[in-house]
This record gives sequence, C-alpha cells and structure tokens, in this order.
Amino acid sequence: MAITAALVKELRDKTGAGMMDAKKALTETDGDMEAAVDWLRTKGLAKAAKKSGRTAAEGLVGVAVADGAAVAVEVNSETDFVAKNAEFQAMVASFAEAALSASDLDALKSTEVGGKTVETILTDKIATIGENMTLRRMQKLSGETVVSYVHNAAADGMGKIGVLVALTGADNGIGKQIAMHIAAANPASLSEADLDPAVVEKERQVQIDIARESGKPEQVIEKMIVGRMKKFLSEVTLLGQAFVVNPDLTVGDAAKDAGVEITGFVRMEVGEGIEKVEEDFAAEVAKTMNG
Repeated sequence: MAITAALVKELRDKTGAGMMDAKKALTETDGDMEAAVDWLRTKGLAKAAKKSGRTAAEGLVGVAVADGAAVAVEVNSETDFVAKNAEFQAMVASFAEAALSASDLDALKSTEVGGKTVETILTDKIATIGENMTLRRMQKLSGETVVSYVHNAAADGMGKIGVLVALTGADNGIGKQIAMHIAAANPASLSEADLDPAVVEKERQVQIDIARESGKPEQVIEKMIVGRMKKFLSEVTLLGQAFVVNPDLTVGDAAKDAGVEITGFVRMEVGEGIEKVEEDFAAEVAKTMNG
C-alpha cells in the first residue's frame, strides 16, 4: 500500500509522533492505521494513543428525563452557527421529548410531533435553514433514579455532550457529580465486566510487546503486565476511575459512600466518530488554475 503524506499526517495527529517515525510505522504495518498506532506505542514513540478530536459534524445532543427513563438524541448540522439557531434548538428539544416514547431511532423518525413526523420536520427544516442536517442516533436509559447533565450547554437540556446516569438508592447530589465526571473522563464502560474483551486483549498484547522491548525476562514481564493491565482498567472503567471531585476515591467508592449504586450510563458527544474532511483551499485554487 502506498504511504501517502495524508496518511502520515493523520498518524502524527493521532499519536504526536515525529514525521519519520510515523512514516516508518505505516511502512512496517502496510498502511494499517490502527496497527501503526500500536507499533509506535510498542516502540515508545507515540506521545499518546489519543483519538483525533476533529469531526465534520456540528449540532447538539438533547436530553430528556421522565419517570425513571431518560434519552439522549444527537442532531447534526453542517456548522456550529446553525447549532446556535433558536429554530434548530427548538427542534432538538422536541425530538428529545418525542424520543422518550420511541423504542429506537427508526421509531423516533416515525413519531409525530405537532401533526408531522420527526423525519418530515427535519426535512422541512433543512429546506428553511438551508443546511444539511441528520438525526444521527439516540440512546435510552432507565433506572430507579436517572440523572442527566449537559456539558457546553447551548440551551436548557442540550449541548455538545449529553450524559445520563442510572442509580439505585436516594440521590443526594452525587448523580450530577458522577455525570459531570463521565463528561470529562469519557469511560469506555461501567466496569471490567462490561468492557469489550477484544479491547482488553488488544491492550494486553500491546503492553506485552512494550515490555518485551525492554529485554526483561518473561517471568518479570508477566508481573509487569498484571500491574499495567490493572492500571489500564482503572483508567477506562467508570467504577475504577479516580473521581474528579475527590481523586483519592474511585467513582465506585464515592457512589458507595453516598449510598447509591451506579447501574448504567450514557455519554453522547456531538460528532463523535465522524471523520472531518479538511479542505485544502490553496490546492483547490491551484487545481482550478491548472485545469
């Protein structure tokens, strides 16, 4: 596979590695981006296996809570300018409320709001505002107590990040603190039991490769891996993470001390997982002139 400058740049953006190191990693892995990230980590050349925060999608996440149930809905627009539009915000709020009675995204699209289906309302709004918009996803959560939190709020109940937390036990304010923690720390799962085994195995293999680069004996490496995997799990699981409100406690311990149990959570961020297409204006101009 040809290793292009664009691929090298993408890998550098993801890892913070130098240009030559990024190129070598891609060469060694035949252009496989994920494998190249792991290769750099193994060699100690990646500053961090950070996710690219760039996204093409703007818009808002709307949340709604009623009778032990809650929902988060993402509606995308092309620009942040539209996300600040009062018409767009009113639409997002109505979609979130409608989603409380919908079983899934397809059902939500068919749900009527003010005599029109959600899908029709979205189509009409595209025509009037003049920007492409999508109703991208929804997630529901239920529990004895459900708390919602919106980070970077644009209006009541909507913002760039929406969080839902389900608890058992009387919430004395800990629910919102946990929701704020989730917004900031972005845990991959509630506990180790909920974490994708493939993610755990991949991390274990990367840590084994890193340890072997040190040249230490296998028996020493085995002990190193136990400690490193314990640290990894404490960083990616909600119950194992250090609580942002009190880093001396894990989130699980803080919940226990407050007399509640966390039974589930949802974290939804606008544009999460959507690649941003960056336009090279100078290249477009040059192409036009040469054409």
